[in-house]
Amino acid sequence: MGMRLVQKKREIPRNKKEEVEELERLFKEYPVLAVIDASSLSATLLQKVKYFLKKKYGDSIVIKSTKNNLLVLAAKLAGIKGAEDLESKIKGQKIFIFSKLNPFILYSQVTKIKLPAPAKAGMKVEKEIAVEPMDTKLPPGPLLSAFGKLRIPTKVQGGTIWIAKRTVLAKPGDVITEDLASMLQRLGIYPAEEGISIEFALDNGVILGAQQLKIDVEQYAVQLAQAFSMAIGFASEIAYPEPDVLKLSIAKAFRKALAVATETAFVTPETAEAIISAALKRANAIVLAMGEKAKELGIEAVAPVAVAAAPATQPAAEQKPKEEKKEEKAEEEEKKELSEEELSSGLGALFGP
Repeated sequence: MGMRLVQKKREIPRNKKEEVEELERLFKEYPVLAVIDASSLSATLLQKVKYFLKKKYGDSIVIKSTKNNLLVLAAKLAGIKGAEDLESKIKGQKIFIFSKLNPFILYSQVTKIKLPAPAKAGMKVEKEIAVEPMDTKLPPGPLLSAFGKLRIPTKVQGGTIWIAKRTVLAKPGDVITEDLASMLQRLGIYPAEEGISIEFALDNGVILGAQQLKIDVEQYAVQLAQAFSMAIGFASEIAYPEPDVLKLSIAKAFRKALAVATETAFVTPETAEAIISAALKRANAIVLAMGEKAKELGIEAVAPVAVAAAPATQPAAEQKPKEEKKEEKAEEEEKKELSEEELSSGLGALFGP
């Protein structure tokens, strides 16, 4: 009778099962997953990020460090859309943020957290780096030559090296040398910044890269204002029935009606001044076009005049009795009454049929 070898099924450790179950729960509770590159992330910065997010958002955010394969497995078990894409995108050491926040807000909040960092050789300087007169607390000896090499004036006082006067060590655009990087670290000067880099976020099955998550707030505000202006313009053009829009629509309709009435010489108290002004402009244009011929004929351009000017007041000595004054006033009112029809027909000749 032959022997048969039976391979014993490998049992998954209990702690891994519990980890996957916890991750599965997080996937179901938090709709957004952000992935952070942890390869060069300092523990100090990570602790600061955790503290800041916990204080500001409470349980809306959970930061988790786990194995990549366990996270992908949990995403699949939770039925998350895009779980298959995670397997190919998550490589190397990562830290994961489960969030109820909008991924764009999450990105802006996380990436703005910075810590001072030491300068590294080869780094390009963005801001001026200078040292002030101070006690460096460093003992004299071989270090004096290092200060001299960087042209930092020093003196020995009280058994330590003192910087004698303010010295600029690097200007914007300069490249940090190894000697300068070492000196800055000795002096406790950290001109660089260290921050968190979110590689991508998964939101309802959609993967958003860092460039998509990064929003220029000022540019976005300008675009939003432009969109609002265009929407208001369109709404007022079609007289969309909203109180604020209708005010604009009525004002626009009045301006258009006034323009049409002026163009067709339709005289009303509101259009009379504009019609006369337009007539004078056209008449003056004709005079200018005639050139010297206008001068020969004694025709001159006329300056615009105010419409419905008040009649000049007569001196007191020349005023007539009250009865005569009333009769004159009645005659003037009659002239005003017929002026609209006469003016309309007269100006029609200037504007054409």
